[in-house]
Amino acid sequence: MSATQPVKPVQPKVTEREARQVAEAAREQDWRKPSFAKELFLGRLRLDLIHPHPLPPDEDVRRGEAFLARMRTFCEEELAKGTPARIEREAKIPDETVRGLKELGALGMKIDPKYGGLGLTQVYYNKALALVGTVSPAIGALLSAHQSIGVPQPLKIFGTQEQRDTYLPRCATTAISAFLLTEPDVGSDPARLATTAVPDGADDYVLDGVKLWTTNGVVADLLVVMARVPKSENHRGGITAFVVEADSPGITVENRNAFMGLRGLENGVTRFHRVRVPAAQRIGAEGAGLKIALTTLNTGRLSLPAMCVGAGKWCLKIAREWSGAREQWGRPVAHHEAVGAKISFIAATTFALEAVVDLASQMADEDRNDIRIEAALAKLYGSEMACLMADELVQIRGGRGFETAESLAARGERAVPAEQMLRDLRINRIFEGSTEIMHLLIAREAVDAHLSVAGDLVDPEKALGDKARAGARAAGFYARWLPQLATGAGQIPGTYRAFHPSGHPDLATHLRYVERCSRKLARTTFMAMARWQGRMETKQGFLGRIVDIGAELFAMSAACVRAEHLRATGEHGREAYQLADAFCRQSRIRVEELFGRLWTNTDELDRKVVEGVMTGTYAWLEEGVLDPSGEGPWIADASPGPSTRKNVHRPIR
Repeated sequence: MSATQPVKPVQPKVTEREARQVAEAAREQDWRKPSFAKELFLGRLRLDLIHPHPLPPDEDVRRGEAFLARMRTFCEEELAKGTPARIEREAKIPDETVRGLKELGALGMKIDPKYGGLGLTQVYYNKALALVGTVSPAIGALLSAHQSIGVPQPLKIFGTQEQRDTYLPRCATTAISAFLLTEPDVGSDPARLATTAVPDGADDYVLDGVKLWTTNGVVADLLVVMARVPKSENHRGGITAFVVEADSPGITVENRNAFMGLRGLENGVTRFHRVRVPAAQRIGAEGAGLKIALTTLNTGRLSLPAMCVGAGKWCLKIAREWSGAREQWGRPVAHHEAVGAKISFIAATTFALEAVVDLASQMADEDRNDIRIEAALAKLYGSEMACLMADELVQIRGGRGFETAESLAARGERAVPAEQMLRDLRINRIFEGSTEIMHLLIAREAVDAHLSVAGDLVDPEKALGDKARAGARAAGFYARWLPQLATGAGQIPGTYRAFHPSGHPDLATHLRYVERCSRKLARTTFMAMARWQGRMETKQGFLGRIVDIGAELFAMSAACVRAEHLRATGEHGREAYQLADAFCRQSRIRVEELFGRLWTNTDELDRKVVEGVMTGTYAWLEEGVLDPSGEGPWIADASPGPSTRKNVHRPIR
């Protein structure tokens, strides 16, 4: 196939089933290693997989702590220069700050030292992001997008040795990278990807298309681009990943996007017009692009909840200091129960989030467990809870919480950017898989054991013979599995004695609760599958609650394990136990509510109301307002062709 004339990228018309098949083909099919979270959804509390808490080697700690010290000094200098306020004011990270990060080695935190990187573990990489993210979430996003989903991570896992030798030294020191998947009309449904990479002879591909929300794309030197290779003779085709030089002829950054938060984010719209890419820059095989993206995100997602941990710590600090200084009705507001409950929530949740992120990160470093569900749960739970903590901080601060830091400073008060924190955190519920998509992704992994043995029974396209064999497999699996859900360690008083040391709160009680709820969650999932069978995938409200229960149980387990680890090492043991106890008690209330809402909800009525809204039945309800958005397309035209706009790409040298 020749690429002298570009193939017009047409949005593929795909059915819901076809879209699901594309996503299913991209996910990792096998479970070669144990997974604590997977077992939790199956009704088994495998505490042995996470307790005693895994620990990093001493050399990793030494290297990590040394870099954290340098990063803290750098961040303190940036604070002294007023960089955070400048970023918010100018909507741009100063070039000298980015150059300072390069000199510090921050671009290569996760890259192996043999390529010029620092070789930090996931644990210390996350701690560094949490630290720098409190100075500016935009700086944290720049570093995270570069290393967690940009060029370094996919090349580390899937790249050739030649590709690693060529690009990783640059990524470790000078070259900022970006990841380009989303398109103007394609979000979490990659089956409709329209950007094409047409083979031109044996040595080149030619890219045409438009990518949206390219984080780091405005300043990037290197890009990971997902494009569809047309199927043809000698080409299996499919969505494929490429490393592309950002200054290649035919690439235009047409717009730098602006958002409600993360004002320093270098995020844009990038157009490819007949961009020639050597075949040697293809990552992996043709058609492997989505699998590469999903595998990269397995650990890449941990960077986002790490920054949520940093946000929680900052919220706690401000809440403590402000609530002690602000008095109402004769005493500090912290001592009023309505405010105190919010402070307790922030403190307990921050402790649990740090426990989740540290545990999942250390498990990723050890590589003894499959953490795809744990990382996804950390992202889901961290992004949701961080937003709640920031919202509570704004409420604690009252009118000052709604006021900008610049305005506070202008009238002589401490410049606390509480409202900015709330705005900055909001994107985390959308970044790297929205909450709704994460619910579906985790739910699919959580029921994988069921689908592997009984999936053919509910698949309308399977032949009777396939269904009969599936029935036999399912009968054997459930004959062994279901009896295990009837009783367990959570019903035996005194189980998990290590978590009830003398003089400390009884965390063993909470772990027994987790064990009982794990079995209840598994039974409930089985009942739902039996009830809805092939329609189970449409019950997104139910699946979302199932996943949210699992997230709470995982967080409770992590909090208890971390508290016991801190007690055993003699570091803040009593305080850690109290925080874990508070979190677990708060979490149990949420779990009970979620269990209740599994079967008592308004899901069916909601569907009817939505149908009425979409058919215009309730159009009268919209009367009496004006729409300031005016006219214009909902989705911008992304037709291929040369750019007609100024290139706003500005690499930082």
